[in-house]
Amino acid sequence: MSVVFYRIDDRLIHGQVMTAWSKLYKANKIIIVDNDTVKNDFLVQIMKMSAPKEIDVKVCTNEEGLEAILNDSPESRTIVLTKTPDIMLYLVENGAPMKELNLGGMGYKAGRKMILRNIQVNSEELDQLKKIASHDVHVFCQIVPDGKKIELDKVKL
Repeated sequence: MSVVFYRIDDRLIHGQVMTAWSKLYKANKIIIVDNDTVKNDFLVQIMKMSAPKEIDVKVCTNEEGLEAILNDSPESRTIVLTKTPDIMLYLVENGAPMKELNLGGMGYKAGRKMILRNIQVNSEELDQLKKIASHDVHVFCQIVPDGKKIELDKVKL
């Protein structure tokens, strides 16, 4: 089945991802795609230690992440995590098979406006999300599986 869930969350692996989403999708692998995180050995170790031992965690550059997604084993049940929409846009524009994208956590930064608790975007990020959606990707905001869900077309800044 390969990639079962794509999520943008600036915290990457944390309690909600591991307990709720990974169980919902019965994930056995997580691919983190982030050019900065991959350069920080300490953060890579933390990401790997944050996941249960039965879940394989791979931290990649954008290019390595795309290759890992495209070559993911059909037997895998993989979650792909990025911190920002621009990386997901890169992935989908370069052939990543994405049907849905969950926007799950983007914290405060100057210029961002709140669209849901723990989810804030600026106009450039909203444009990137709309470009992703234009690739026939269902983009929605949702923190946890049983939480409030907002469709991208309902998001206004």
